[in-house]
Amino acid sequence: MCSIGKPVQYRMLPPSPTNPSPSPSPVETEIGVPPVSVAPLSDNVDNDSDLVSLKITLLGDTQIGKTSFLEKYVGDSKQQKPVGSETKGLTSMDKTLFVKGVRISYSIWEVEDDSRSVERMPIACQDSVAILFMFDLSSRRTLNSVITWYQKARKWNQRAIPILIGTKFDEFIQLPIDLQWTIASQARAYAKGMNATLFFSSATYNINVNKIFKFITAKLFDLPWTVERNLTIGEPIIDF
Repeated sequence: MCSIGKPVQYRMLPPSPTNPSPSPSPVETEIGVPPVSVAPLSDNVDNDSDLVSLKITLLGDTQIGKTSFLEKYVGDSKQQKPVGSETKGLTSMDKTLFVKGVRISYSIWEVEDDSRSVERMPIACQDSVAILFMFDLSSRRTLNSVITWYQKARKWNQRAIPILIGTKFDEFIQLPIDLQWTIASQARAYAKGMNATLFFSSATYNINVNKIFKFITAKLFDLPWTVERNLTIGEPIIDF
């Protein structure tokens, strides 16, 4: 990855005692992830009889980059649409893939953070196969809110795969190294308590955006997952 802003001195976070860090591998320094048998759907396929639709939900405070993250993955912001008039404050985007020869459509729902967000949680979270709990890496306030979002979501869905995502990694690495360390350590602690995989991401530089959805796909369809943990401060952390 090209460096963003001034160079920083990398420091390793201590691995979890119950989950030691794997041996270094050339793959660890790669921003991408090896293919997991997933390819974009051709535009000329219009038969929905063999389409499997799965729902994913995005939760988090306002102004943390949820929409930018989603648009980066889907690739076309014009696909954003209201979920329904009775659910004002919910929007969704769709992305269709081939997975082992089967067409999979991800319907990705984003919840607007306002005074009525609690009312939208049941319809937003029910039936989701994965819930992405998101926060701004440059704002500890939004990280502290993650636990509240998690508690609200789990009232309505106990089975969805939990993913904790720190956005705006490109801004995060401009912070003092000690503050980066503090935020990363707190995020790892929250992820452990949520039994969630942690990703640091950037929609602006497309860091870990596609990788997150490839991870979800791998978990759902029992596909290989070859990316290793990365606990190096100054790099986009992946912890599981």
